[in-house]
Amino acid sequence: MEPTRNDIEAAAGRIGAHVRRTPVLRLAAGELGFDRPITLKLELLQHAGSFKPRGAFNRILAAMAGAGLPAAGVIAASGGNHGAAVAYAAQRLGLAAEIFVPELTPVAKRARIADFGARLVAGGATYAEALAASRARAAETGALEVHAYDHPAVLAGQGTLARELQAQAPELTHVLVATGGGGLIGGMAAWYRGDAALISVEPEGCPALHDALAAGRPVAAAVGGIAADALGARQVGALMFPLAQAHVAAAILVPDAAIRAAQLVLWQKLRLIAEPGGATALAALLCGAWVPPAAAQIGVVLCGANTDPTGMQT
Repeated sequence: MEPTRNDIEAAAGRIGAHVRRTPVLRLAAGELGFDRPITLKLELLQHAGSFKPRGAFNRILAAMAGAGLPAAGVIAASGGNHGAAVAYAAQRLGLAAEIFVPELTPVAKRARIADFGARLVAGGATYAEALAASRARAAETGALEVHAYDHPAVLAGQGTLARELQAQAPELTHVLVATGGGGLIGGMAAWYRGDAALISVEPEGCPALHDALAAGRPVAAAVGGIAADALGARQVGALMFPLAQAHVAAAILVPDAAIRAAQLVLWQKLRLIAEPGGATALAALLCGAWVPPAAAQIGVVLCGANTDPTGMQT
């Protein structure tokens, strides 16, 4: 069942003490080499380095308020950011956590998960394989699954980002969002519901929502490229897809070179470190893959910062 605005309001109240209200940064035309003003939502400053704690906390806290949690705690599969968020939430709430990641998960993200005290299990080539392994393990232990994107409470939690952004920047007419499994853009669509046009941006190597919208249903897509650890879902979630059909105005693909260029611009111009997935939405503007209408008031969500900064140019 897709979340409503009331569900997102409830989520905001539930998670408010556990997540940051991340700032927005308004940039004048030309500051990033783009000829229009841009408002950046700095969600890369969120706890655990991405937007993911919003959904993780909402899923866990809602379960705690309902039937309660099993003794085994929580379990999740992740390319990295969701795992770090679940591990962080579990540590904050005094719970055991077990996180399954595929082999493509970068060392920096694995270390982040372990630093938050979770048991880390690596194996499988893709997120889908890690998810299958985590579900087999959950069947053994009884742990609560915290899905990365395809759960109503997770979608509602991610929707709190849109609620927050609309309060901070009500003038926005278009908001660009990086998409993987679709939890973030699905939750944002459940809040905005057409109040602002949502533009999905995916790497060319991870076109799950692009392909699903073209096919009229979630379909298996390729997984590859520099942002695959964050945006490499094999297909988008069933719960978010109707929301995307109704409220996502465009699904844009960008090459890896444009994503890398956006990362470097953020570092060189603003001294912000974004991981490839976190810079993907901005890449669509800077490389011209999406051209805004003349009167557009543009927002961009910078959604993640979990990367090794030593490779950044100065």
